[in-house]
Parts: sequence; structure tokens; C-alpha cells
Amino acid sequence: MSCTTVLVGKNASNDHSTMISRTDDGFYDVKKLIVVEPKDQPKKYKSVISHVEIDLPENPMRYTSCPSVDPKHGIWAATGINAANVGMTATETITSNPRVLAADPLVEYQKAKNRKEKDVPGGIGEEDIVVLVLPYIHTAREGVLRLAELLEKYGTYESNGIAFNDENEVWWLETIGGHHWMARRVPDDACVIAPNQFGMDSFDLDDAFGAQEAHLCSSDLREFIRDNHLDLNQHGKFNPRDVFGSHTDMDHIYNTPRAWFMGRFLTPYSHRWEGPDAEFTPESDNIPWCLVPDRKLAAEDVKYMLSSHYQGTAYNPYTNQDTGKRGMYRSIGINRTGVTSICQIRPDAPEAVKGVEWLCFGSTTFSTMLPVYANVDKMPAYLSQVTLDTSTENFYWASRLIDALADHNYATCIQQIERYHNAVLTKGRRIIREYDQKIAETGDAALAREANEKLSAMAKEQTTQTLNKVLLDASTHMKNGYNRADN
Repeated sequence: MSCTTVLVGKNASNDHSTMISRTDDGFYDVKKLIVVEPKDQPKKYKSVISHVEIDLPENPMRYTSCPSVDPKHGIWAATGINAANVGMTATETITSNPRVLAADPLVEYQKAKNRKEKDVPGGIGEEDIVVLVLPYIHTAREGVLRLAELLEKYGTYESNGIAFNDENEVWWLETIGGHHWMARRVPDDACVIAPNQFGMDSFDLDDAFGAQEAHLCSSDLREFIRDNHLDLNQHGKFNPRDVFGSHTDMDHIYNTPRAWFMGRFLTPYSHRWEGPDAEFTPESDNIPWCLVPDRKLAAEDVKYMLSSHYQGTAYNPYTNQDTGKRGMYRSIGINRTGVTSICQIRPDAPEAVKGVEWLCFGSTTFSTMLPVYANVDKMPAYLSQVTLDTSTENFYWASRLIDALADHNYATCIQQIERYHNAVLTKGRRIIREYDQKIAETGDAALAREANEKLSAMAKEQTTQTLNKVLLDASTHMKNGYNRADN
């Protein structure tokens, strides 16, 4: 599933929080935000896609989840924060190459050809990973280690990147073939940008096989690289992207331009992104995996990057200018996104409400982002009771309606969209500030659920008002419009 990921270390953010974020770009997947209580976590997990069955530990924690409303293809929990204030997003589909996939094939489900044979289960994948890992981990590093154990035992049928965060650390894991993996701790002062490619461009193997302070990997990774002649690097340099990833023509249309836009946003002064002397172009293969931003980042900045349609460049599909380059690259904000979240863990907040999950349904270009407290026993109906049929009574469908109407009337609707984004973000922050203080003063963590109801009601009011406005605007621009002078 194509997605875009942004990770923010604690010293790269404005409030020393860690943030992990990802657009879940399925095929218009209908999504909701729910809370999974320990009693509702399965004891034995069975994947719909791969048919693998896995016994789960006896001690799950409560966690949030953004599953598909229609369960026929599996849960696809996507993202969440657990009761230990650990966040997770899974997965970013990444690239590989034939050398890696031949050496360690993906573990795909094999249906029996006749009655005498048995089906052969596949490995784990995006459908499964959040449910298998998030309820059982107490730190971001624990998340890496639990997922690594599952990958080595069951394998995977796809190439993926997975992020974890707690209040101190952010970790990023990338799969290598069917069973291998490597993971890095994101530098505290850095921001990672990951657009559907194998991303890591440096890795300290000595640390991974020694102190393991910031690098972890499969125990046989050195032998795997050596025995399969995977190392393409020169002069002793080790660049995992060259070894395990890809540099294809399709990458230059679909992936690298997204990294270019995000890098351009993060470091407009310390790097040259445009002009004849540009260090990086939209088709550069060497755009860094992580960058120290020129200024600290807030959640709104992460949302802006993940809403990109190359605004301010010649590649913007909504520009009125004939640049000859409109729409030539895949945008970050696209039409088929199901859900986008930012899992934010805040060290200076009361322990019970350190985890805030920022939620956006539909296309990030037009939909707004709402913060909610994660450590609650139930989410508001506006976020959790989503139907498969179109309805204005939930955040998912109301957002999708705004997206479709505003896209076709971009020039006349964009001002309303910007006001909508700012209103929800501003009012949302005010409510979070109010309840942070109330919870700190009273010690009553149950107030978080009251806050979420207030946040949800505010979002519904603002979303309905905006839907009314963009619908009216779209109606006045219908092709069958006709005005007489005798109105």
C-alpha cells in the first residue's frame, strides 16, 4: 500500500515531543478510530490475506486502532497508541530489488493445488502488524524487537517500513526480503522523510553487532550481504539504500519527488533544492533519509508536509499557469487516502494523557486534522461509528465529501479549506490545553474522554459548516448553470 511517512525526534519538535506520522493510502478504504480493550484482543490471530495463525501473549494492553470498517480483507489497524504511551504506525510499503528477493524470498500464501495437498500460510504484513505488536510493548525499542522476532519466525509477504515512538525515542524498522530486517533510532534532532522507498542511507553495523545504542538488525545480516554478493558500495562505505533498495525510473516519478518536497520544506536554507546549482532535484536518488530541520517542527508542520500537492512549484496540479510540468509527479496528498495520523508522545504532559493522536480522514490536501487523547476507554461516535454508506454523521465521510467537492473547485474553495484547517487546529489545541491543565490539577484521567467528546463536537460543527460552503460553491459552478436578468 503506497504511503508517506514523517518521523520527528524529540529535539526536532517545538515541545520536545516525539511524533510518527503516515498517510494510509489504500483504495478509498473506509476507516474509523476505535479503542481496543484487552478483553477484545484475540488470543489467536489469523490473517485473512496470508492465512497465518499466531498465538498471542496473555497480557495485552489497551490501544487505539484505525481499522477498516469492512472486515472482509482483515483488520488493517494502521496506527495507534497503547496504554504505555507507545505509538506505532504500520506500514510504509517500501522498495526492494531482485537480488534481495532472490536471496530471501517473500513468504507468500500458497493455496493447495489439489485435495491431497495443504495450503501453505504466508508471512505477516500490513494487515496484521499493529495488532500483533502494539498491545505488548512498553517502549519503542521493544516494538522493534517484538516485530523482529515475528519477522524471523513467520516472515513477511511484502517489503515494509514500520515506526515506533515513546516519549524519548523514535525507531524505524525496514524489512529486507522475507525474513531479514534492520532498524535505526532516529536522531533526536532529526526528521525522517520516507516516501515508499527503502530509506536508510547509512547504518552502523559495528553498533548493531555491539552496543546496539542506535542500530539493530538481523543477527546474520553481515553474512547475508556477503554470501549473496549484495554490497554495491564503494570505498568501504555502507549505504543500505544501495544494497537493499531500488533506483528505478518509476521511483523518480512516484517516490523521490515526495522526498524532495519534504526536504525542501524542512531545510530551505541549509540545502539548495531548486535552480541550476541544486543539491537535490525531484529525481535525485541521494535525498537524505533524515535531515536536521532549519527550525523546530509542530504537528501542523507535519500535516502540511503530508498535505503536499507541490504547492509553490511548477508541478502543482492545481496551478492556473501552463508550466508544462503540472501533475507530472505523484503528490503526497492524494485522493485515495483512508486515514492519516500523527502519534505524538508529549513528555511534559500528565502521564495519563501523554499520548495524543492527530487524525485526518480522506485526502490530506483538503481534510483537516483533529487531536484526541489516546488513553481513553472509548472514542466519540463521530470518529468510531463509521458506516460503509456515505453519511454526513461521521468524520470520515464528511471529510471525503469535502475532498471531492473542493478538488473540482480548487480556486474558489481553497480559502474556505484553509479557514477550516486553521479553525479545527486552533480550537483543538485550545481544548487540549484546557484539559491538560484540568487533568494535571485534579489527577482525574477520566476527563480525557470528556475532552474527546468536546473535540469531536467541535470538529463536527466546523466540518458541517465547511461542507455547506463548498457544496454551495460547487453548485454555483455546475455546467448546467444559467442565469436570467429578471431574478
